[in-house]
Amino acid sequence: MTAEETSWPAAGTPYAQAPAPVSAKAPAMSGAMSQVAPQASLTPAPRPVPIGVQASFDELGTPLRDVTFCVVDLETTGGSPQSAEITEIGAVKVRAGEVLGEFQTLVNPGNSIPPFIAVLTGITDAMVASAPGLSSALPAFLQFAEGCVLVAHNAPFDVGFLRAAAHAHSQRWPSFEVLDTARLARRVLTRDDAPDCKLATLARYFRSGTTPKHRALGDARATVDVLHGLFERLGPLGVHTLEELSAFSSRVSPAQRRKRHLADHLPHAPGVYIFTDDRGRVLYVGKSKDLRARVRTYFTASETRSRMGEMVGLASKVTGIECATPLEAEVRELRLIAAHKPRYNRRSRFPERATWLKVTVEPFPRLSLVREVKADSGTYLGPFGSRRVAEQAVAAIHEAFPIRQCTQRLSRFPRSGSACVLAEMGRCVAPCVGAVDMETYAAHVADVQAAIGADPARVVEAASRRIGTLVVETRFEEAAVHRDRMAAFVRAAARTQRMSALARCPEVVAARRTPEGGWEAHVVRHGRLAAAGVVPRGTPARAAIDVIVSAAETVEPPPPPAPAASAEETERVLAWLELPGVRLVELSGEWSCPVGGAQSRLEWLDTAYAARDDVVLCEDRRRLRPVHRPAR
Repeated sequence: MTAEETSWPAAGTPYAQAPAPVSAKAPAMSGAMSQVAPQASLTPAPRPVPIGVQASFDELGTPLRDVTFCVVDLETTGGSPQSAEITEIGAVKVRAGEVLGEFQTLVNPGNSIPPFIAVLTGITDAMVASAPGLSSALPAFLQFAEGCVLVAHNAPFDVGFLRAAAHAHSQRWPSFEVLDTARLARRVLTRDDAPDCKLATLARYFRSGTTPKHRALGDARATVDVLHGLFERLGPLGVHTLEELSAFSSRVSPAQRRKRHLADHLPHAPGVYIFTDDRGRVLYVGKSKDLRARVRTYFTASETRSRMGEMVGLASKVTGIECATPLEAEVRELRLIAAHKPRYNRRSRFPERATWLKVTVEPFPRLSLVREVKADSGTYLGPFGSRRVAEQAVAAIHEAFPIRQCTQRLSRFPRSGSACVLAEMGRCVAPCVGAVDMETYAAHVADVQAAIGADPARVVEAASRRIGTLVVETRFEEAAVHRDRMAAFVRAAARTQRMSALARCPEVVAARRTPEGGWEAHVVRHGRLAAAGVVPRGTPARAAIDVIVSAAETVEPPPPPAPAASAEETERVLAWLELPGVRLVELSGEWSCPVGGAQSRLEWLDTAYAARDDVVLCEDRRRLRPVHRPAR
């Protein structure tokens, strides 16, 4: 190839319910007040405005005590308006804490109610046989809710069904303002207050007089109590009008806006940004394709995470590190997070805590969970993100192979004695009592090593047989346990095989076209990003890449199968190498994965888990959880 060539082969009183506890810590910062927010009702006495004095913006808006809310709940035959029908509508109209009216009707869906739904809601085909159809029930509800602010718990579900029903029956959908109590609770409550934002959980927390039981009117009444409880929590946060409530999730404090100048010196380029406090401590590390534009969002309404609002309040400086390519920015971010462990970064802070599964090096090897990979010719699987998942993989291996599970070290000539119960069950060949010689036991260990490094078929087959037996016996919970064990092993084996393949390569040089017509090039050594650079359009590509390679970091080979970087960094590099249009320039060593390896099983596993999710008809797929800290 000549120097001029530029291509390579592709490769919650009126609003005063029983007071709820308020727990909030104000950030310790220079000039900030620190106190626990007091409890307050939503309807304090109106702030007096002197005659002849123009009202401020804070005094504008519709007070919440003057707003009429229509709290609605539906029961349906399924989870999607495209394939399910409404079976019951319940609504409560409230203003200033007073119930103005209630609406409830069963709805004939026009087809049979699934047994699962009938058991869940208690609504049967006989109950709805004489009920009005949706063409009659929907106009009656819309008339009841006219002029109100529509409130629902998980509003996209209920409002989505109502809107779809209106469209199906050629009914005009009014321009309701919609409030979602689930999303509002997620912004106000902490995990210490409630473990999740389900209606039943919030009803207990706010001491609702109604227990949600999957009936529309009862659930709507419970939602009213939750709404009032949330209003109590919002009062001390300065939310007193409908306009403030509507904009609550995007509120930006004046102090947050005043720090916009911290982004003024940053370039419009890819890189890493670092927030530090007045003592120089790193608070948060992030990455972006446009440093200046991304950092400016932390001082605007587009940043809605309360933790980030708290972090910005503490920050006194933002440092930008410009990077040649987006991949370099991703890798630098990971390394900086691991080095500084910033308090406001939740992920990637402790890569050293990863767990590996090891086949020990001793006369009669066993499985052991360790923190690091050593150059001891042992066989390793991982890394695992948690010890619990690693233990699931261990259980899957023991289900398929009869190697010992005891933890003591055995000599070459173990003394005789009584075997453990696992040997009596046929799940261990009992080398501790001399029931098997070293050569035979070594064959079992070799099978384990082959399953980890090449083909997981025996683990998958053993787990599948067990799952099949349990399903026939209708022991579905136990079958799910074995499914998760198998999945933990297969996914870990696929990860190990992919990473170890790249880690074995002393050097991989690859390039990809940029939108401007140049090339972004990366040098990877033993799975670690050693250099990155951009070749501008019109520049001799090979000569420029040779310069990038010559300046690359020297990387010592790590003990296999671990890469010379964190597992997350190597996975980011692999993801880039697998992008369409990436071309290999140079490759030292052999980069290959086994044809029948664990990677070939992942699609099958993902299909199984997707099928499981599809049968849960009414699951809230958003998986709402409270934020770590409430909004300030």
